Parts: sequence; structure tokens; C-alpha cells
Amino acid sequence: MNQQRIRPIVICLLRHGDRILVFEEYDPEKRDWFCRPLGGGIEFGEASQAALVREIREELGVEIHQAQLLGIIENIFTYRGATGHEIVFIYDAAFVDERLYEQPFLPGHEQEVNEEFQAVWRTVEELAARQIRLVPEGLEALLKANP
Repeated sequence: MNQQRIRPIVICLLRHGDRILVFEEYDPEKRDWFCRPLGGGIEFGEASQAALVREIREELGVEIHQAQLLGIIENIFTYRGATGHEIVFIYDAAFVDERLYEQPFLPGHEQEVNEEFQAVWRTVEELAARQIRLVPEGLEALLKANP
């Protein structure tokens, strides 16, 4: 991860009522649980909105629409002992197939590391009660400013 470069990424706020779709992860170096909405890297020459659609299609195998840019956050962090630096484009979007909102979790696949994961619906309050940080830092404030 410590590649001495800034990585542009895009994340998708898929919301159902007061819940957002996230994946939860544990950093054993910091002994810290955190979660992040789905998304990933923006490829060279790719617009952020196109990357958003592609990433959700790759990770969940589903389509989204109504994408709207909510903000951009600079994120400097440490994960598994390595420093990362990202410019995060944050979009609000909706599933084309509205039945997906009723599923308690959605199975996903992260191609970059060839790992399976489960995306789950969580409220900000649930995350706080379980001591799970919502990342990137500043995302919670952006959510509150854009209900």
C-alpha cells in the first residue's frame, strides 16, 4: 500500500432509510474495526462516475443509477502498518433492482485481492454502538449534511 503516491478512488453511498451499505474489516496492526461503503480505484482516463458504476458492477454484479457526486475527501491513513493517501470521490446512488434493498446482506467479490466479502446495511448509530469506525474520516459529517 505504501507506494508513495496518491490514489484516486470512488465510493458509493447506497442508502435504505437511515442505513448505508458497507463492508466491515479489521486491522490487526491497530486492533481496530472499521467499515467503508463499496467502491474502488479510478483507472487512468476513467471518469469518477464511470468508475463508480464499474466498481459496483465488479464487486456486487449489479447495476446502479441516479449517481450524484456529494463531495470529495482527502484521506491519509494507516492500514496494516502502511500509510495510504487517497482522494475519495463520494457518490450517492441507487440500485436499479429495488429488491436488493430488502436483502440483509449482499455477497461481494474484491477482484484486486481475489476475496469474497459481505456488504451489510448499517446505521451510523449501530456502527458507533459496535465501535466500528466509518471511513474515510469526514464521511459521517458528509452524510449528516446530505440526508
